[in-house]
Order: sequence, then C-alpha cells, then structure tokens
Amino acid sequence: MLYTIASSPFNCDLAAIVSLLTPEDEVLLIQDGVLAATNAGYYLAMLQEKGVNIFALKDDVEARGLQTVLSTDVPQLTYQQFVLLTVKHSQHFAW
Repeated sequence: MLYTIASSPFNCDLAAIVSLLTPEDEVLLIQDGVLAATNAGYYLAMLQEKGVNIFALKDDVEARGLQTVLSTDVPQLTYQQFVLLTVKHSQHFAW
C-alpha cells in the first residue's frame, strides 16, 4: 500500500500512521509531510524502523527550502515518479 503523508509530523499523530505500516508498504511525504524527512529527525527514525521505502516529493522539499537538511536516505521524487508510484500500488492511504 502507498501511504501519502501531507501533514507536518508536528501536527498529526505520526505514531498512529507508523503503527499501520508493513514492510511491503511505501511512504511518500508531500506538502508539510516532508518535514518528517529532515536529517537525524525523530520522525524519520520512527518511519525507518518499520523498514518501509520512504520518499519525499521534490517540489515540496524545494518549496520549503529543505534541500540542505533533508536526509540523503530519502529519495526525492518528481511528480512523474509520484504518478508511477501510485500506479504501482493498487491501494492508497492519504493522511
């Protein structure tokens, strides 16, 4: 399943989302959700512990000026790659 997280980790119950994840899932951080992918962050570590692939939408990272603080463990996707990710997963959960 693809999980898209659009809310800032400071304004949502990220722990609840993480509790739903399985190793087969993938997470795409969009809008203010990209804040969860900053270097050495508590929220990023929480996601990584689940063993899921984590991505961030490049345009949202750039719009928030986070290019220099985004973890190198989180690939940045273009909108085209975002579309391919949604095609790959038959189920999608938006948070």
